[in-house]
Amino acid sequence: MSEERETNRRTGKTRKKRNRQIMTVTWFFVGLFFVMMGYTCHYAVTHRQTLMNNSYNSRQEILIAQNSRGTIYAAGGQILAETATDAEGEEVRVYPYANMFSHAVGYASNGKFGIEAQANYYLINSNTRLSEKVASDVAGEKYPGDSAITTLDVDLQQIAYDSLGIYSGAVIVSEPSTGRILAMVSKPDFDPNEIDAIWDGLIADKESSVLLNRVTQGLYPPGSTFKIVTALEYIRENMDSYSQFRYQCDGRFTYGAERINCYHGTAHGSEDFSKAFAKSCNSAFASIGLSLDREKFGNTLDGLLFNGELKVDFAYNQSKLVIDADTPDADVMQASIGQGTTQMTPLQLNMITCAIANGGMLMKPYLLERVETSDRTVVKQFSPSSYKRLMSEEEAQIMTGLMEEVVKSGTGTRLSGLSYTAAGKTGSAEYNQVKTDSHAWFTGFAPVEEPQVCVTIIIEGAGSGGDYAVPIAKRILDACFAQ
Repeated sequence: MSEERETNRRTGKTRKKRNRQIMTVTWFFVGLFFVMMGYTCHYAVTHRQTLMNNSYNSRQEILIAQNSRGTIYAAGGQILAETATDAEGEEVRVYPYANMFSHAVGYASNGKFGIEAQANYYLINSNTRLSEKVASDVAGEKYPGDSAITTLDVDLQQIAYDSLGIYSGAVIVSEPSTGRILAMVSKPDFDPNEIDAIWDGLIADKESSVLLNRVTQGLYPPGSTFKIVTALEYIRENMDSYSQFRYQCDGRFTYGAERINCYHGTAHGSEDFSKAFAKSCNSAFASIGLSLDREKFGNTLDGLLFNGELKVDFAYNQSKLVIDADTPDADVMQASIGQGTTQMTPLQLNMITCAIANGGMLMKPYLLERVETSDRTVVKQFSPSSYKRLMSEEEAQIMTGLMEEVVKSGTGTRLSGLSYTAAGKTGSAEYNQVKTDSHAWFTGFAPVEEPQVCVTIIIEGAGSGGDYAVPIAKRILDACFAQ
C-alpha cells in the first residue's frame, strides 16, 4: 500500500509538471500569435502606402476602377500630369510638358516611376465630398482622384532643361532651409506621353539609360567637387592649424610610384589652404589626403551619408566610397580628389551642399508639397523636416568661406561680380583612360549671406566644370534673383 501511494504520488507530480510544461508552451504560442497579429496590424497601418502600391495588391484595381487618377501640379499650379479620355472613351495619362519633367514626374503605365509612383497611393484614392460622389454616381462617372501638388517650379525647370541642351547629365535645384526640390532635370530624356509606344524598344536596348534619373540614380566620379569632403576632414583634424597649411604646386604630386597631376598640368605655385581649394589643386589635396587619419576619414564619409540608405521618398542609388586603416596610399590619393573608386549621385552632393548652406543642418529633400481633393480641400500637408546635422555651424561657416573664395578668385569666377553673392565648387572628373575626357561638375548656393537656392550640375563628357557647368548655374541663379 505504501509503495502504491508513493507511486501514485510520483505519477501525480510528473503529470502536474508535464501539464505545466504544456501550458507554458501553449501560452507562449498564444502570446506569440498575439504579438504577430499586433505587428501585422501595426505594419499594415504604418506601411499602408507601400502595401497599396504593391503590384500584387488587388485593392489597386478596385480603386482604379472606381476613381479617375488624380492630377499632378507644379508649385505654381501648372498641370504636370492629368487623366483625359481619348476618342475611344478610354482613360489616358497626359503630360503637358512632355520630356521636360520626364524623370521627375515619371509615368504611370508599364509600372510606375517618379512622382507618379511616389504619389500613387494618393492619386488613386478619392476624398472628394459626398455630394460630388453622388453626382458622379448619377452621371455614371468615376470619382475624381485626389491631386498631388509638388515643389517643382516650372520656370526653373525650363531654364535648367534648356541650359543642359543636347548634353547628357543632370541638374537639381533645391531650397536648403526647407529641403524643397525646385527643379530636377535628367538627360537623355523621353516623352512620357509616348511611353507605351517606346517601352519595348527602350527595354530591348541594353545600352540605353534613358529611363535612368541621373539626379538620384546616376553614379559618377565627383572629381574636384569631392574636395569639399576632403577639406572638411582636414579641418576637423586640424581645426587650430588648417589656416597655416602651405604647399608649393609644380603641377604634379609624386608619392612613391604614384603620381597625381593637376588639371591640364597647371602649376599653381605657392598656396595656402584657401587658394588650394579655390584653384582646385589636385597636388595639394593628394598630399592632404595622405596626411589624414583614415579611420576618421571613413567615419566622416559615413556621417555624410555615404555607403548607406537615404531617408528619401523616391528611388535613388547609394553613393559609395570606403576608406579605412587598410586603404592603400594610392587609393587614398585618388579618393582625396574625387577619383578612383569614388561614386556619387548629384542628389547626395546637393544634400551636402545644402547642409553647408544651412549651417550644417541637412533638411530632408522632398518633392510633394500637399495632397488635395478635386475641390482643393487639403488632405495631407508635407512640412519641412530635419534630416541630420552633417557638420557643426563652425565647420559649415568655414566651408562657406572656402566655397565663396572659389567664386571670387578660383575656378568659379563666372559667378562673381553679380547682383547676388554665390559660393560653390567646380569639378572636372575623369571617367576613363583618356585623360582629356572629363565630366563637368558644379555645386553651390546663393546668396552667401542668407542662402535661398542650392544648385548641383553634372554635364557628362563636357570637360571643365568652370567652363561648362558654372554658366548653367549662373542662368539658374540669375532667374532666381532677377539678374
